Amino acid sequence: MRRRPADYRRLARRRLSSWIWLLLGSFSVAGLILFIVQHHHHQQDPSQLTIERDTGIENISPPRLNFTEEITSASSFSRQLAEQMTLAKAYVFIAKEHNNLHLAWELSSKIRRCQLLLSKAAMRGQPISLDEAKPIISGLSALIYKAQDAHYDIATTMMTMKSHIQSLEERANAATIQTTIFGQLVAEALPKSLHCLMIKLTSDWLTEPSRHELADENRNSPRLVDNNLYHFCIFSDNVIATSVVVNSTVSNADHPKQFVFHIVTNRVSYKAMQTWFLSNDFKGAAIEIRSIEEFSWLNASYSPVVKQLLDTDARTYYFGEQTSQDLNSEPKSRNPKYLSLLNHLRFYIPKIYPQLEKIVFLDDDVVVQKDLTPLFSLDLHGNVNGAVETCLEAFHRYYKYLNFSNPLISSKFDPQACGWAFGMNVFDLIAWRKANVTARYHYWQEHNRERTLWKLGTLPPGLLAFYGLTEPLDRRWHVLGLGYDVNIDNRLIETAAVIHYNGNMKPWLKLAIGRYKPFWLRFLNSSHPYLQDCVTA
Repeated sequence: MRRRPADYRRLARRRLSSWIWLLLGSFSVAGLILFIVQHHHHQQDPSQLTIERDTGIENISPPRLNFTEEITSASSFSRQLAEQMTLAKAYVFIAKEHNNLHLAWELSSKIRRCQLLLSKAAMRGQPISLDEAKPIISGLSALIYKAQDAHYDIATTMMTMKSHIQSLEERANAATIQTTIFGQLVAEALPKSLHCLMIKLTSDWLTEPSRHELADENRNSPRLVDNNLYHFCIFSDNVIATSVVVNSTVSNADHPKQFVFHIVTNRVSYKAMQTWFLSNDFKGAAIEIRSIEEFSWLNASYSPVVKQLLDTDARTYYFGEQTSQDLNSEPKSRNPKYLSLLNHLRFYIPKIYPQLEKIVFLDDDVVVQKDLTPLFSLDLHGNVNGAVETCLEAFHRYYKYLNFSNPLISSKFDPQACGWAFGMNVFDLIAWRKANVTARYHYWQEHNRERTLWKLGTLPPGLLAFYGLTEPLDRRWHVLGLGYDVNIDNRLIETAAVIHYNGNMKPWLKLAIGRYKPFWLRFLNSSHPYLQDCVTA
């Protein structure tokens, strides 16, 4: 029985709908196999297929073409070309697999013609006409029919495509891991402009001994131990980031002269940090700069983190070369910053400042937008840590940070307990000493030597050490995510006391999220001659 033209049109529609599977990215093994099965079931000679376009409207073209709409329109030649090109690419793989290089070359040639035509249509802003599309569609249809008719049975086709899909999935996974690693490297690297600034500041410290005397005077100031003042601590080796934190805090304070900042850095950054804060005005706030190397008590016999730094296996894990097997693990968990002493110094605050009673801890990637004085009068109800909870999102509960398959964790903690954020925390140091939180931290670090309780960071041991000792604060005190989330509500940012650029997209890096960067730049002393020179250089 002969087919009517309408039957052929329906057949063409069925075939084109099958091609859409591949065009829209259905590259799972099951999806592609289904696609191939459908395609073989509806196999027909291309001479029997009609090209669907009402020639009556051929001469009507829109004044301005939206190519995205054009290529997704069911009735456009662009859509038909894209679908045929996608199917042809699949047969190029199969032809090469069967060593039919001539057919692969023919298909590739038609694909290039198809790509060129689509590119021209996009550039000129006009849809593809029937006269342009017909020879390519007919030619591709003939080659695809030839590929099916020649030697590619459905079982062979499925096995070949399955093999290629698995290979592509492996390459995609490897590329994803590499992208994560490269993103971390960029986030950890010091931009050249900041390195230039560090060198200039260090040079000034070495050539101007008068700064040393002024630094000694600041370190002996009675304001540093006055509990009637408002104390803040920052642990960082980033001069500019620390400066923005301090500047934004004093700029929004009603009485900045009552603020005291305790900054701890490392030996490499100490000279530059001292020079910067001695040569810039911060509205009369007291500023103390210390180096972590001064803390002789912070050694392997006292601190599990120091012991891990000296441990060969731990150093290999965090700082050694990664094997192919290592790449299958979470790259973030191998970030050396998680074993940084500066990063873990927050657990030793009462020992560093034995005379203080209350202090606010600030990360170096925050910006303060409100007066933080009210934090010191908050009632923590006997708790040690005042922090903003983060369990409004379900994935910020304890079970996401800790290994609850370990009985040491599951027997002591609620997996549904709410997580909270480091970065802006008010600590009652009297309650801290009473609860001996540092000893609790040491206990959990000792039991995690094999990284079986958690994998990374300071937050998991913090969740354990401060469990039952954390007072939830109003969410507006601390808004997170500006270092990775592009969709934070502007109203939430504007009403926040502290905004936190946690994530890899730090505001001092080129990969920073553009819409959040002005909040940080507002408090950067960009007029400083060294900054201008280094940015220009």
